[in-house]
Amino acid sequence: MEIHKYETLWFAASLLLIVGFIGTITYGAVGVGIEMVNDDGGTVDPDNLSDHERFGDTGVHQVNDTHYEVNMIAVHPSFIPSEIEIPAGSTVTFYMTASDVTHGFKLVDSNLNTMIIPGQITKITAEFDDPGEYGFVCHEYCGSLHHEMAGNLSVVPEDEWGGVDS
Repeated sequence: MEIHKYETLWFAASLLLIVGFIGTITYGAVGVGIEMVNDDGGTVDPDNLSDHERFGDTGVHQVNDTHYEVNMIAVHPSFIPSEIEIPAGSTVTFYMTASDVTHGFKLVDSNLNTMIIPGQITKITAEFDDPGEYGFVCHEYCGSLHHEMAGNLSVVPEDEWGGVDS
């Protein structure tokens, strides 16, 4: 039985396309540093967040000269806090949880994008070298006022930084 040369050509082209598609999916999932939400940050009782050492005191906390932590709670329809200010040149670790339903956190014009799940502490870290304004939004539908769930991160020049109030 002889296989026609065009049939062989189409088979080779199809195989090449399949390998190419698998390659692009693999690169998109692994190559650009995308990670699944995990429980590395720990767990928390979503009904007693005010009693937790981290979420009883939400806001910005200075760890050292250039590292800050932001403790944040997502509760429909807002983030607590919804206004965050940090100095330029900072590394910020966000610790987030939800008290009601699953929420999302997307920092506009950046690659910060995660889910916030009740009972889990989501931990993500980012560096902010240049001053600017970054809005953040909930990208997981969480209820009727989901479209109002937003906030703002202000990165101010170091000489204008007023410090942390804690």
